[in-house]
Amino acid sequence: MQQVKALWTTLDMRSRLVAGAIGLGAVVVILFIAQQGLKPGQALLYAGLEEAAAGEVIQALEARGVAYEVRGDAIYVPTTARDELRLMLAAAGLPANSHTGYELLDSLTGFGTTSQMFDAAYWRAKEGELARTIVASPHVRSARVHISQGVSGAFRRDIAPTASVSVTTSGGAISVEQAQALRFLVASAVPGMTPQDVSIIDGANGLVLGPDDTQQPAAQTADRARELRRNVERLLEAHVGPGRSVVELSIDTVTDVETITERRIDPESRIAIRAETEESRSTSTDSRAAGVTVASNLPDGDAAGEGGAAENSETVTRANTDYDISETLREIQRGPGAIRRMTVAVLIDGVEEAQPDGTLAWRPRSAEELETLRGLVASAVGFDEARGDIITLESLRFEPMSALGTEARAGLFANSALDLMTLLRWAFLLAVLAIFILFVLRPLLTAARQDRSAAPDGLLALDGPFPPGEGVQRLGAEGFDTATPEQDDPVARLRRMIEERQDESAQLLRHWMEDRKERS
Repeated sequence: MQQVKALWTTLDMRSRLVAGAIGLGAVVVILFIAQQGLKPGQALLYAGLEEAAAGEVIQALEARGVAYEVRGDAIYVPTTARDELRLMLAAAGLPANSHTGYELLDSLTGFGTTSQMFDAAYWRAKEGELARTIVASPHVRSARVHISQGVSGAFRRDIAPTASVSVTTSGGAISVEQAQALRFLVASAVPGMTPQDVSIIDGANGLVLGPDDTQQPAAQTADRARELRRNVERLLEAHVGPGRSVVELSIDTVTDVETITERRIDPESRIAIRAETEESRSTSTDSRAAGVTVASNLPDGDAAGEGGAAENSETVTRANTDYDISETLREIQRGPGAIRRMTVAVLIDGVEEAQPDGTLAWRPRSAEELETLRGLVASAVGFDEARGDIITLESLRFEPMSALGTEARAGLFANSALDLMTLLRWAFLLAVLAIFILFVLRPLLTAARQDRSAAPDGLLALDGPFPPGEGVQRLGAEGFDTATPEQDDPVARLRRMIEERQDESAQLLRHWMEDRKERS
């Protein structure tokens, strides 16, 4: 401290101002870095909130006096208070859900509420509940559901409802399986709605599933090819090992919709479908041999006489049988997705065998082994030669692949409770302190030490006789100069200095003698 005071007294006003500004700036920097170093780490509180919900959360944090930081659409709070803040905000109903569910019906009363108003509120509540359920998935960031009941009319009674769902995911595009799940979710919640009546729309990639298709043919083909390729790879890895086989599979599918109606009639075959039999019998008898006259009708006429007799009997039988020819009626509907042709390419690495000299030599696999593997691949993919399918299986040498990037390893602070950002702040603070000591305080203390060892007149400092073997320092117009014993004799140097500056030497000797007397 005395050295600093002595240095401060020797400085002029300008030097004092410069030194004061440097010291003040260093103190400000140190305080700022210390504040940053002592500042607790920031953790994510909420992200992806709507503007209204985010504003309510910020107002709640300000009311509680919690320090927060907004980075884009994310809100960060101190790490130690994040979990507690989430529970407190949840108890207050924050962040508020933008989707209003069945609680919308609680505000309706029996007075002034028409049936149309109640129906509109009911469907709004239904849409809100469905949107809440969809957003509950960790992969969905936001969702909107629209349900249409159609326009009712006097001559339109059976109106099927339809719906559309717009989804914004937090990561990649929504998959077909997830879209199918959303379809069944909405269709199961609305009476009279089928999954085909629900359209799924991805906010980033457009239409996923439309109202008239369950899945695109291209997606079906890709899924089928992926599944078959996975089956073949799993089958080959069991024999050749993982990473030693490559399978590529291409499927050519039918994309047309075809309806075939076939009617076949066989004229050689007949079937009795109906048989009818009719039989009639008639009998007539005549007792006279002569012909019948007018006199035969009189009582006393020819009718009274006895004569010959005649009898006539007749039987008629009719049979009617109806036959029908054999007929076959068949209707075939062929939709898209049938396999028209399939090609499979399989590349297998060879075998490395040890040689007598200890080296490894590569050789391709034998033809018998390749034929066996080809039969296994054909069975796994459903090979049909009549369809035109092709399987190509070859054994070639694989080139070694160099590792890309760096190996994933656990970091130094992976299993530690220390905060890496806090440690970096402290390291930066220590570095600034070291720089301040080396380049600010040390030069000031060195200059103060040199000024204290100098004489009052700034020429020469002596505190006794010259020690043997040390040089003599001289402060002239050129600055400090040091002469070693090898370069010049100290006595000769002192004599020369006394001859050059006699008055100053006399004052210095007088001052030295006075100091000696005071000490004695």
